Amino acid sequence: MIIKVCGMREGRNIREVEKLHPDMMGFMFWSGSKRYVAEKPDYLPKLYRVGVFVNPTLDDVVSKVKEYGLNRIQLHGTESAEFCHSVYKATGLLVTKAISIETEKDFETCSQYEQEKAVDILLFDTKSSGWGGSGQEFDWSLLDRYTGNKPFILAGGIGPGSEERIMSIRHPRFHGIDLNSRFESEPALKDISKLSLFINNIRNYEQNK
Repeated sequence: MIIKVCGMREGRNIREVEKLHPDMMGFMFWSGSKRYVAEKPDYLPKLYRVGVFVNPTLDDVVSKVKEYGLNRIQLHGTESAEFCHSVYKATGLLVTKAISIETEKDFETCSQYEQEKAVDILLFDTKSSGWGGSGQEFDWSLLDRYTGNKPFILAGGIGPGSEERIMSIRHPRFHGIDLNSRFESEPALKDISKLSLFINNIRNYEQNK
């Protein structure tokens, strides 16, 4: 299972989280976010770096890829499949496309990305007035209604105590989890003790199942 820790910004905190060995670390490049990375941190992780964007220009994505040495792009707005492909062509990086979920009908949005090879993973997040980081969980029983072929990462309201429910998910396309606001002491600053316990619990569940 992929574990991605998103909403990182402070160099010291990045170092601490990196020692917990998540698979990916996400950096928010949307200025409307409380976790917006306005300046390059004094330390960037050696692990997989994901740039998170909301309805960006192509030039902005290309610029951030070069500046931050990104390994993957996550598009969290209303970006079309065509735009996802243009990002791939311009950067050579695969795209995670976020889909906001509230009802079963929201899975219909996935279909436009089904044939787009540039989008290899979907991310299901809770529909909210903003773009992620709400700390709110959608109804995970809705995941059974997803019938697409793309693997997905689960986001939205995952926090301490979610481990057992996460490991009970049996959907064949379930690929990983995205951890953010419920592990923070303040926006963009992760609580290492909470995060460490959670990641250890997930890894132990995986080993023992």
